[in-house]
Amino acid sequence: MKNTMAAVVCSALVVALLTPVPSLADVQDFVHEPYLLSTGVDSRSISFENPTGARGAGGTAASNLGVGRKGSPSRSLKPGEEVQLCDIEGPGVIRHIWITTRPIPVNLRSLVVRAYWEGQEHPSIESPLGDFMGFAHGKVESYQSAVHSLGQSAGMNIWLPMPFLKRARFTLTNEGKKDASLFYQIDYTISDELPSDAGRLHVCFRRENPTTLKQDFVILPKRTGKGRFIGAVIGIRSLKPGWWGEGEIKVFMDGDTEFPTICGTGSEDYVGLSWGIQQTPFMYNGCSLNYKGFVSMYRWHLPDPIFWEKECRITIQQIGWKDGLAERSDDWCAATFWYEPVPSAPLLPMPDVAARTADINIPK
Repeated sequence: MKNTMAAVVCSALVVALLTPVPSLADVQDFVHEPYLLSTGVDSRSISFENPTGARGAGGTAASNLGVGRKGSPSRSLKPGEEVQLCDIEGPGVIRHIWITTRPIPVNLRSLVVRAYWEGQEHPSIESPLGDFMGFAHGKVESYQSAVHSLGQSAGMNIWLPMPFLKRARFTLTNEGKKDASLFYQIDYTISDELPSDAGRLHVCFRRENPTTLKQDFVILPKRTGKGRFIGAVIGIRSLKPGWWGEGEIKVFMDGDTEFPTICGTGSEDYVGLSWGIQQTPFMYNGCSLNYKGFVSMYRWHLPDPIFWEKECRITIQQIGWKDGLAERSDDWCAATFWYEPVPSAPLLPMPDVAARTADINIPK
């Protein structure tokens, strides 16, 4: 009997040792392997027409045309109202979010999206809706990148995968003074095989209006533990004539002190452009808005990853050109995207609605 039990334990141990542990590389790639049919995952979607994503539960509300005939496509959020966009049990991956509302800058900066992974009480994503969906200042200008696509009438999409093991919860809050119409859809899969240390998407929003002279603008406040920087949507409102973009990006990581490991050559250089800023959006880099001193630009580190093991902090200098290099102070903001495991530390406080919406109307 003892020999039999020992053999069973030994066999189980051998199987365990030979069975590969899921890693991020094992997560199924449905884009580049569209022919895979036996994936083991279940496709789901949440909207106001099916707020739980339950199988067979979509489109049950009634309109004047009858049950199931577009009975609940949208809602209007009153000032101060919060709506829960989803509360999903894992494991799973949010694959895509589409959302639209009134394409007005103040509205897009007043609506706040928050995401909570694995039951954490503090959000891992906290950002104005427009900045989270790929554009600064709340100014809608149609474009496409590897992460976002934006239609002319504020049809907003984000495509970054957002894995979770136990629970994913998203909310949207109207912190503005007017009602806000809201249509949305969250597309996701469940029963995905995910590694326990898979990074959860984190997003923070910062704005300094104006920045402090000779003090670099912080894109990513210091994070500890391992992680991966994905990129940022950066907004600039120049407050004085002349070129604002000579500042270099600095990535301080894993023990860097006074000087960084990764150092850029200029602000427009960081987003893959040159000799000033041009409204030229590309897949991983570019500028989607350059109008009357308002700029919205972005950079995505997907094919050129930035990983850290212990800590990371990212800044960009406030340097311009006026008969040579010169320190400047302008209005800068950034929605910054990265992955790190949970539990994770709380985000720094986000600017309140008054600070977020000040000075964002583009002069006519």
